[in-house]
Amino acid sequence: MCLIFLFSMVSLLKDFVESEFFLIDGDSLFITCVSNVNFKKGQTLHFFYIVEQFLHDFIQKEAKFVIVFFKDAENMYFSYPELQALRMILIQHLEHNTDVTIHTEFSNCLSPEWEIFLQQCYPYFLIVSERGITPCQTDFLNIFIIHALQKKISIVQPSGIESDVLRIYGYCASSCYSHRLIYRLIIQRLQTGHSLFRFVFKKFFLLQIHQTLSLLQNLWPEGADIRSVVCSISCSVTLKLYKKMLHKAEDCENLNICTENHNTQDLKKPPTLKEAADLCRMLCLTVVLLQRLPLFQRAKSRIITHVWDSTLSPFLRTLKKCEFFILKQLEARNNWNVNFTGLPDLTDNILWKNIAYYYEIEYRLNLELGDTLMQECLKLWNTVLLLSGDGDLGGLIPLRTTSRPFLTQKQTSPGGMCIIMYVFCFFLSDDPAVLSLSKKREFDELTHWHSARPLSDDFERTRCSSDAKSKDAKGRWEIQKLHHFYHVFGKSLIGSNRSVRIKTNAEKFIEENQKRQLAKLEKREEERWNNLSLYIEKEIKESPKSGIKRLEDFLQICPVKSVRFTAEMVGMDACFKLWMEYCLKTEAESRDISIIINLMKRIHIIHEKYSELLQNTHRQKLAKYLRYIGFDNLAHSLYPQVAQSATEKDISKYSVHMGAARFQLTYMGPYLFREERSDPDPRVQHFIPDTWQRELLDVVDNNESAVIVAPTSSGKTYASYYCMEKILREGNEGVVVYVAPTKALVNQVVGTVCNLFTKALPKGLVVCGTFTRDYRHDALNCQILVTVPQCLEILLLSPHNQKWVKRMRYVIFDEVHCLGGEIGAEVWEHLLVMIRCPFLALSATISNPEHLTEWLVLIKRYWQHVESTMENSGSSQNALKASKKQQRKRIEKSSHIVRLVWYKERYNDLEKYVCSLKDNDFLIEHYHPCAALTVNHIEKYGIPLDLGFSPRESILLYDAMVHVWPEWPRMQELEPEEFSCFKNKVVIMRADAKKYEEELKKEVIHWTQLDRTKVLKDKWFNLIWQIIWAFQTLMKILRRLRGTRQCYKLHSLLRRGIGYHHGSMEYEERQVVEMLFRLKHIKVVTATSTLALGINMPCKSVVFMEDSVFLDALNFRQALSVLQHSLMSFKRPKIECMLKFYFIYSLQFLVTEGYLNEECVPIGYAGLVSHLHYHEPANFVLVSLLVKGLFHKLCIPISIDGRKTFSEDVMETLVVVLANLFGRRYLPPCVENFKKKFSLSKVTLDDLPKDFAAVVEEHNNRMQGNFGSFLLTISKLADMRKEYQLPLSEIDFSGKECEDSELVSHLMPGAESRTAVSPFACLSNITDQDLFDINVAMLQTINLNVKNIPLLCLNKYDKTGRKCPLNAYALNFYKHGSLLALTLDNWLNMGDAFNLIRDFALVIQISLSELCDDEDDNVVLAFKQLSEAFKTKLWKKRRY
Repeated sequence: MCLIFLFSMVSLLKDFVESEFFLIDGDSLFITCVSNVNFKKGQTLHFFYIVEQFLHDFIQKEAKFVIVFFKDAENMYFSYPELQALRMILIQHLEHNTDVTIHTEFSNCLSPEWEIFLQQCYPYFLIVSERGITPCQTDFLNIFIIHALQKKISIVQPSGIESDVLRIYGYCASSCYSHRLIYRLIIQRLQTGHSLFRFVFKKFFLLQIHQTLSLLQNLWPEGADIRSVVCSISCSVTLKLYKKMLHKAEDCENLNICTENHNTQDLKKPPTLKEAADLCRMLCLTVVLLQRLPLFQRAKSRIITHVWDSTLSPFLRTLKKCEFFILKQLEARNNWNVNFTGLPDLTDNILWKNIAYYYEIEYRLNLELGDTLMQECLKLWNTVLLLSGDGDLGGLIPLRTTSRPFLTQKQTSPGGMCIIMYVFCFFLSDDPAVLSLSKKREFDELTHWHSARPLSDDFERTRCSSDAKSKDAKGRWEIQKLHHFYHVFGKSLIGSNRSVRIKTNAEKFIEENQKRQLAKLEKREEERWNNLSLYIEKEIKESPKSGIKRLEDFLQICPVKSVRFTAEMVGMDACFKLWMEYCLKTEAESRDISIIINLMKRIHIIHEKYSELLQNTHRQKLAKYLRYIGFDNLAHSLYPQVAQSATEKDISKYSVHMGAARFQLTYMGPYLFREERSDPDPRVQHFIPDTWQRELLDVVDNNESAVIVAPTSSGKTYASYYCMEKILREGNEGVVVYVAPTKALVNQVVGTVCNLFTKALPKGLVVCGTFTRDYRHDALNCQILVTVPQCLEILLLSPHNQKWVKRMRYVIFDEVHCLGGEIGAEVWEHLLVMIRCPFLALSATISNPEHLTEWLVLIKRYWQHVESTMENSGSSQNALKASKKQQRKRIEKSSHIVRLVWYKERYNDLEKYVCSLKDNDFLIEHYHPCAALTVNHIEKYGIPLDLGFSPRESILLYDAMVHVWPEWPRMQELEPEEFSCFKNKVVIMRADAKKYEEELKKEVIHWTQLDRTKVLKDKWFNLIWQIIWAFQTLMKILRRLRGTRQCYKLHSLLRRGIGYHHGSMEYEERQVVEMLFRLKHIKVVTATSTLALGINMPCKSVVFMEDSVFLDALNFRQALSVLQHSLMSFKRPKIECMLKFYFIYSLQFLVTEGYLNEECVPIGYAGLVSHLHYHEPANFVLVSLLVKGLFHKLCIPISIDGRKTFSEDVMETLVVVLANLFGRRYLPPCVENFKKKFSLSKVTLDDLPKDFAAVVEEHNNRMQGNFGSFLLTISKLADMRKEYQLPLSEIDFSGKECEDSELVSHLMPGAESRTAVSPFACLSNITDQDLFDINVAMLQTINLNVKNIPLLCLNKYDKTGRKCPLNAYALNFYKHGSLLALTLDNWLNMGDAFNLIRDFALVIQISLSELCDDEDDNVVLAFKQLSEAFKTKLWKKRRY
């Protein structure tokens, strides 16, 4: 069965991983680890180290998973008894020695029990292998994969999983419709009798083992170590069975089965029974050594290359079959105390062969075993004799009674040295062509690497070109057009009444005069209300919705409080009269509950907002209305003397027949008030800030720094605009830098700033500028710079911009949780460390903000110490300089205090709905948050902190709990009308509802501890989001689409009120969609996660179309952080020490390679490698290729019309070389098995030409020489106590060294260097020489990845040793110029294809002219021709 799954490398674990439960197929885990390139067959302890390291990596990152072993999968290993036994050992080890949850009760993925399990715990994804050990197992796994995909569960390949400090990545395939069709076909095949499973058992094994196990239990009733149990029973049963097999065997052919070295041409006689007994004696000695020797001593074992002789295979296979059935029998015995701690160290094949080698080759040495080991071995062998019942097998001594060779020399191919030196024709180092590109001159970055334009100051360019532009009509028009667009764009963000003008003294005088007009304004507003009131009252009576809307429109724009109070009272009276009229109608269904909601809304507002204006007559009226609608308790608490003007029977018809608290929670959740302050702040004009917002203003006023954590739309961004206003008011020199993670957010902030601030500045200066990778304007001559992290890092590190850096007064980091992101996180960290001015770090939610703040405080203390040291060293300066310095301090002095401002309350409640199909109708049903939880999840992890309820959902939960448990003890206490925070309150606040929610959550958790059946899980809870807006000035904005890719498609959709938004759109297209959405022109927008990073597109409803591995808890919660893990060295002294060593070796490397001179000044190619640092180590390899002259050898031009040009063959070879360096996007190994045969397209990239590959190998050898000693040095930082423990189960294999055995000292001399290798990996004969090839063999406690060393591995292999080919997307696009071909043939979607080609084109656009004196150099011209070809294909043809 050959199925095609389109895999792509994704991050598997993101933020809030506790909500992202996933499954691991146990057999896929087993296959991946047993096929690991490091693992040597028979080294059980190393196998379990690999397994536990794999699982521990997930657990360390707080992943939640379970492992599933299907019963039917066990039969796939019948022909491989050693694997069958090892699989059983793995299952029992996970059950007995770890806390990992495993399931072994399911037969296969088609069983009804498995279907029920998937329904109960819908997994985030499934880790499963697409390839098995046998074709039958491959079919079994592929059915499992198809079954998961048709259930819309994404699958991940275990063999391609990689990890770093923060993330785990893997090849993931998502569900599509074709998978459902394939699944139906497979089910039809199975129903017609095509069985995929076979069941074969040997019953006599079970009988013999059962009898022997019972006998051993009688011998050792107190229990025993699992290794002794398995060894004694397997040896005794195998010897008995083997004796019977020898009697029945007619010839050797019946026993000749494939062996370890797959060499079956040797047809010797099988071993005799005595020879088999010799093998068992040596196995007993091996087991005793496993029990007595510590791991650090076993790690010194010598390396032998011999293998077992082929004729031993029947006996060895029988031993393994016995092991399997022994463990299966032990699983059913609960009345015997067996110690399973030694289960992961059950066998050591290399140690067994080492013992056999000694007694076969070196027996003349006559080394002593030692008394202790001898006694233990004798006890074990006597048990074997007793259980076998055969006294003819002999005693323990001598250990070898026969002379038959058990070992044969392993056949190895003649290799010599592992590094093959090629002899190629390189250019000589003094060749003029090479010399022109490799001068060791001091580096001075004066031009841009892509465009070769001078990196001059924007202010200088503006001053030089201002006169020219004034005469250029087109230039003036372009500037006007840009500023007009930003004005319109900003207006869509903040409205038209929020602009701030930095006022002069004359303007302030005018403002004072305007205040004197306040009395006239009040009178004018009263007249306006008198004119509107009758009309509004009438409209409320005739059309309640439009009337209330008109009333609220008036209230929103009315600036006089007394007039607003009068209007609210009129609105309340109108709503009450309308309600009475509705109640007098005979039809019960005619009652409109929205009238009561509006009535209560008016009562809430009047009671809370205008309490100082309320008089007794007003309170009496409010109490009367409350009494009429049935809220007697509220009426009494508001006005105890309220008159009863009618009998209870007369007013009962107006009642809502519901308690006041229940009504407010059920219907008035969106209108509940927050705890707000009533005292205005003179610093804020448009609203009254909360306490936490005033703290932000204080931070800015005091020039302090702050980490600001508050929910979306809570007002945290206001602090950044207040900071900008402060710097603008101080003068014309200060600069505020706003750092946004994406270009879309940059454009949004620029639009807001341009619309918000205006200021008269000297000629050449502007208020706002931008700097991104694609464009920049007014970057250095503005007071507010909006940029992305990478570009700010360029400015901070540029020696020519240090004067501008000193002008920085504040840096605002928006979405600072990107500090823990997948790409570019290190740049955020660099910026936070490098800046000396105060900063504001904004985020919707950071999981551990205290930790981040503590780290930032440490940084600020460092800079405070640096500045104080510099001030003390300059104390001898003259008085004039000191006076100037003091004057500058008064303006610029910044505090080193870092505050944490953490506000947790959301301003809006989010309710979830689900859209379902029932009887051919769409139903939208409410989805309660509790339905997303399982009982197991609540028991283990509680209720997630960010899983909130709306007030209505709290009532629903209470009612459901009462329904499930009518005798609930806290039922009366938590009854809404009796709850302490609600009782007799006219206005229930949002904080009161939150307290009620917390009490219910505590009770749900308490219920799980009492009775699991009481925890709710009803299907009437689910989720939906929708996006709806209106239409206005569409055509004016749509003009920006002209000239963009596929503008006709987007244009036609926008005209119909439909838009889309994703990362591969051009920024003009995204801006148009965002603007039209905010201006209510677009009704529906389909989008990817591009809207999750702070884009201002507020909407009432959002629809999640289907589940996906990309729709994780992070995206669902919208812009939550991924700062779940510590910054690399913070509070970790060993890591800090390791980084210092890494810095020393890196510095040595840069000096040795000629990028720095003796004074550490950049020279030569330093600028080129710095510019391409994101592609490390390919940037260093590029330099090596330039220095060796291989590009000059390749780029031989031809002359056409007297002009140098290069043939297509040269260009294609150049693309292959550059794609191997800078286009390294890997495909999963399975692509080689079922890739389509294309006549034109290139799917996998060709290898580097041999001469280029030789230079890469030479570069790698230099890196290994430089950093090899680094690995050995930092290995001394390892925690050796933990190095001898398994990572997950923490079983300790340390102990006292055996010193009284000459044989042990001989077998474990420690001759090979294994300083930096894990002792578990040493058991598979891995040494320090293998470190660069085998990353997972490193010591586990030093947290170093070999990927951090600048090696460019030409071939990448997965965990099982399969090659991962490179994607040839760059070469395919160069040959055909079609992005569509990349989506069809190269496993890319359109967005990724466009971004990858654009990035690759940007890399090859590098200009080498600064490093070359000859402008007509062949390499320079070739790169230029290739760059132009890519730009032409990408931007001009636009072929899809």
